Amino acid sequence: MPRYIVTGRYSASALKGMIAKPSDREAAARAVVEAAGGRLERYFLTTGETDFSIEVTIDEVSDLIAGLMAAGASGAVEGFKTVQAFTTAEFTAMQEKAGEIAKAYSAP
Repeated sequence: MPRYIVTGRYSASALKGMIAKPSDREAAARAVVEAAGGRLERYFLTTGETDFSIEVTIDEVSDLIAGLMAAGASGAVEGFKTVQAFTTAEFTAMQEKAGEIAKAYSAP
């Protein structure tokens, strides 16, 4: 199943709400991912340019994007970045395939 890493930031209003009434944001993220048809593998709070990072497995990236749109529309999260991630085994297979494809390529 394809794997994606999603990062984002909490809005000022979301932070204000979290201070007033602390809540489990991993549970909230899990609910969105599962509603989109995926599985939340990992959830991290981060420092720097983003506030959180999640690892999601889901068959259709369009379903993940729909879930992120719903979360973003709430005004609580913003600045999403989504990238597909690969295991070392998957990358090794890509390298092997590239070697086969390279045999068919003729440089100018």
